[in-house]
Amino acid sequence: MTLLVVLTVIAIALFIAELAIYLFVVGSQLARVASGLEGCAQVVWDIKRNAEPIESGVERINHTGGVIAGALPLLYGMAEGIVAGATYEPAPEAEPVPARPAMKRRRTRLHEAVGYRPEGM
Repeated sequence: MTLLVVLTVIAIALFIAELAIYLFVVGSQLARVASGLEGCAQVVWDIKRNAEPIESGVERINHTGGVIAGALPLLYGMAEGIVAGATYEPAPEAEPVPARPAMKRRRTRLHEAVGYRPEGM
């Protein structure tokens, strides 16, 4: 046997070993997923069993909702009539008063801030 044949056989054996490890890991993950899905299926069946008595009540609720929906246009019309008589009208605004000028000359305080006092102060 030549060296090339031996290396090829070793490469194929390593490839098969890697493939076996990969398939083992994927199989274990799929088993975990399957057990989780089995638990979820049990929960879904429990929900379905608990919801069966509610179905008859839902039909009555839908009928009542239909009656209420049919009455909404009438209620809307009555509300419009109430609102029309109670519409808020704001008071008219007074005309703005112009600003009055100062009666005497304004004095500044900037001089006092820096310690300067003019003679007239």
